[in-house]
Amino acid sequence: MKSLWSDEQFKKLKGVEAVVYASRLIGQNPNLVLWGGGNSSMKVNGIDHTGKKVRILWIKGSGSDMRTITGKQFCPLRLEELLPLFSRKDMSDDEMVAYQAKCSLDPSAPKASIETLLHAFIPAPHVYHTHADAICALTDTVNGGKLIQRVFGKRLLVIPYYRPGFKLSRTVGEALRKNPEIEGLILDKHGLITWGNEAKGAYLKTIEFNSIAEDYIYPRVKRKRPFGGPVPKRFISRAKAYDRQKDLASALLMIRGAVSSSKKMVLLHDDRPSVLEFVNSKEGAQLSRIGPFTPDHLMHVKPKPLFLDGVIPPMGDRNALKNRISQSIEKYRQDYEDYFNQYKSPNVTMLDPNPRIILIPGAGMVTTGKDLKAASIVRDLYLHTIDVIKMAGAIDRFSFLSKREICDFEYWPMENYKLTLLPPEKEFSRQVVLVTGGSRGIGRSICEFFLREGANVIMTDIDLARLEQAREDFKNEILSGQLAVVEMDVTQPKSVEEAYAACLLKYGGLDIVVSNAGYAKSCPVDQLQLADWEKSFQVNATGHFLVSKRAIQIFKEQGIGGNIIFISTKNVLAPGKDFGAYSASKAAETQLARILAIENGEYGIRVNIINPDGVFLDSGLWNKEVRSERAKAHGISLNQVEDFYAKRNILKTKVLPEDVARAVLFLASSRSAKTTGSIIPVDGGVKEAFPR
Repeated sequence: MKSLWSDEQFKKLKGVEAVVYASRLIGQNPNLVLWGGGNSSMKVNGIDHTGKKVRILWIKGSGSDMRTITGKQFCPLRLEELLPLFSRKDMSDDEMVAYQAKCSLDPSAPKASIETLLHAFIPAPHVYHTHADAICALTDTVNGGKLIQRVFGKRLLVIPYYRPGFKLSRTVGEALRKNPEIEGLILDKHGLITWGNEAKGAYLKTIEFNSIAEDYIYPRVKRKRPFGGPVPKRFISRAKAYDRQKDLASALLMIRGAVSSSKKMVLLHDDRPSVLEFVNSKEGAQLSRIGPFTPDHLMHVKPKPLFLDGVIPPMGDRNALKNRISQSIEKYRQDYEDYFNQYKSPNVTMLDPNPRIILIPGAGMVTTGKDLKAASIVRDLYLHTIDVIKMAGAIDRFSFLSKREICDFEYWPMENYKLTLLPPEKEFSRQVVLVTGGSRGIGRSICEFFLREGANVIMTDIDLARLEQAREDFKNEILSGQLAVVEMDVTQPKSVEEAYAACLLKYGGLDIVVSNAGYAKSCPVDQLQLADWEKSFQVNATGHFLVSKRAIQIFKEQGIGGNIIFISTKNVLAPGKDFGAYSASKAAETQLARILAIENGEYGIRVNIINPDGVFLDSGLWNKEVRSERAKAHGISLNQVEDFYAKRNILKTKVLPEDVARAVLFLASSRSAKTTGSIIPVDGGVKEAFPR
C-alpha cells in the first residue's frame, strides 16, 4: 500500500487541520475506509470559552466521510472530563452519548463518534481506526487470531469482537495498560487501530500494517482458485452484445418492480470481472450468505444479498423469469422477517425487508438505493466484500458474526442514528423520468425542475450536440449524477427502443414519461407540401405513439404503475389559420392520450395532457421560420410575435418554459394521484381553448 503523505502540504497546516489532512489521506484509499467508515482523532492543548487551558480531543463526527471531511465535522471535547469514565465498570450507550455531549466545547459541533471513549482511552495524541480490506480478511476467518499472530507477531494485539460502545472502549484501554509495548490493535471483524505522537507517524503505521497484511495475502490469492472455481456460464452471458443488453434491461425492470413493494428503488448494475468471477463460482451462493466483512456496512447492504442460484429461466421466457425473480425476492423478504423475529430486541420496528444486493450468475450484481448515489454506495461496499471474501478464502475460510450479533448491530440505535443525518428526500426522489425533446425550451426546463426535486432523469433529444451541451451546463447547477442524456429520434422505432433500454440500464426502471418532442410548420393547407404534412404527423402523432406505446409496455411489465404527460398545444381546442398540419397532428396526439388514459387506468397508469401556448424562450419549435410564418398569418411584424401572443390571452402574460414545467410536476406528483385523462392549459387564458 502506497503512502500519500506530503511533508510539503502538511507543514502549511495548523490546529485541527492536521487530523483533517490525515483523515482525507486515509479516506482517499477505498481499501482503508468506504463511505463514512472509520474514525480519526487528535489530542491537543487548547483554551475553552472561559480562557482556561484544557486538553482537547478532536474526534470525527458521527457519519462524516473521511474522504471529504472538514474541520467543522470534528467535535472538540474536554479530554480530562472523559478520562475518569475509565474507572467505571459499565455504561449504557444512552448514558455515554449524553455524557459526551456535556463534554463538548462547541454546542454547534456534530455529534461525537460512538467510539469517542476508545480514542480517549488511547494515550497517544493521534489515533486512526480503519476498516482495511486486508486486515478484515485476516479477522474474517475461522482461525483469524492465529493468522494475525503469524503475520504480525507481537506488534499488534487482537481485541475480541464487541459492538462499539463503552465495553469495547474500556477493553481497548485495559489492553494498552497491560501491553504498553504494542504498536497497534486489530478489532475482530472491525479493522485496525494505529496511533502515534505525530499525525504522520500514526498514518504511516496504518500504511505499514496494511502493507504487511497485503504482502502475506496477495501471493496466496494468486495461488488458490477463488470461490471453489467457476461453474458453466449461464443466464444471459452467452447472448450477443445488443441482445444481452436488451435482455438485461428487461431483467432489471422485473427486479425493480419486485423490490419496490414498499418504496421505489433505483437500480445499478455491475458486471466487472471480479463480480462475474464471484457470481459464476461454485461457492459464491454459500459465501454470500455468511455476511458482509464488517458490521458497519449492514446499514447499507443488509445481512446478506439475494443470490439467484439454481436453474434460471432463459431470458426469452419472460413470464417464467419474472415469476422466478418475484418468488425469489418474496422468499428473501420472508427469510428476513423470520430472521428479524428470531433475533430482534424488544420495541424495534423491522426495516425494509427487500434485498439491497441481487447476485445473478452470468449477469453480475444489481444494487438498489433511493437514488443512484445510494445504489453506488451499496455497490462499492459489496465490491470490497467480494475482495475480502476472496482474500479470506485464500488464507483460510471466510467467517463472520453470528446472526444474533448481526441483528444486534443492524438494529442498534447508535448506528441507525446516522440515517437521521441524511437530508430529507425530495418530492421525486426514487422516481425515474424520461423526457423527449429535452435539450431546450420546455423540455429542458422540465428536466431541470425534476432534477431539482430529486428525480433521476433521462433527457432525450434528436440533437446530440445540444444534449451534450445541456449536460455540461447542468454540471455545476444541479446533481449531475442524476442526469443521463440519450439521443432519440421519436419517429424511429429502433431509436425509441434503444433510448428506453438505456434508461432501464441506467436506473433499472421507469416511472414518468414526458412526451414533449414536437414539430411545427406554418402554411395554408392549400399550399402545404405533402412532406411537411407527413413530417408533422411523424413527429406529433407517430412520435408520441411510439414513445407512449413503449412506456406502457414498460409500466405493465414493471407492475408498479406509471405516469405519462403529453405536451400538446392550445391549437387542439382553438386552432389558428395557416397551422393545419400542426393542429391536426397535435389533435391526434391528444386523442391518443385520452385513449391511453381509458385503457390503462386499471394498471395504475395515469395519462394527462398539458396545452401550452406561445412558449418562445429557447424554443426549437418556434424557430425564425415559424415565427415569420405566424407573423404573416396574424398580419404583424416579426418582432411583434411574442407580445402578440402575450396580449391575446386573458392574463396578458408571457408563458415561459418553467410555467409548463410546474404544471408537469403537478401532474407527475401524488398531488394529482386521482387525476387522469385531463387537459391543463398553460396559456395565460385563451377563452377559445378552455377545455370542456
